[in-house]
Amino acid sequence: MKTKYNRKYIFKYLSTICSWTLFIYLVLIAAFLLFYFINIKIINRDKVSQPLSIYTIISGSMIPTIDIYDVVINIKVDNPKDIKEGDIITFISQSSISKNLTVTHRVKDIQVVNGEYQYTTKGDNNPIQDSAPATYDNVIGKAVLRIPQLGRVQAFIASRFGWLVIVILPAVYIIFKDVVKLIRISKLQNVSKKEKEKIIDNDKKDYDDDENDDIIDDDERDDEDD
Repeated sequence: MKTKYNRKYIFKYLSTICSWTLFIYLVLIAAFLLFYFINIKIINRDKVSQPLSIYTIISGSMIPTIDIYDVVINIKVDNPKDIKEGDIITFISQSSISKNLTVTHRVKDIQVVNGEYQYTTKGDNNPIQDSAPATYDNVIGKAVLRIPQLGRVQAFIASRFGWLVIVILPAVYIIFKDVVKLIRISKLQNVSKKEKEKIIDNDKKDYDDDENDDIIDDDERDDEDD
């Protein structure tokens, strides 16, 4: 009996941990997707200045420093002097082959022309420098963190199958667990109600038996008096 109870307790404990883990996992996924949507679909689209930005690398121009599908997190640079040679920056390119595209390359040289900072950039894997320098006004931010291959997760989540596996199935599991829990609670309430009715019936029966005993005792006393 004790072994059965221990197993039941362990299973319940593990089930609770699993449910909370999935819940926290879904919250983190939701937060990541919300940030990704706001960052990529709204802020980056409108070129809004922001303190933090995230980009998925889709070209091999920075291999081996940054690989395809790596995610780069940038912080805003408030002062053009804070960008140094050797820094990796994300900017809106003005080069002929990538004009108006978001590019992440390394700073190779810095010049100040008519009071405007200009950064000569080059991909680590490219044979030549970019044809046009990046100006400070076009700099989105300086890369401070690289998350290897996180872009694959983004692409997977964005797919229908990814939504099914990453979001929908865990959500359905949590809902299923809650439904099962409600059913168990309902059954326990019904059992408790039946037990109460049974106790009341037993009490009533005992009361009737006591009354009958009293009647018998009274009859016996009457016979003795006679």
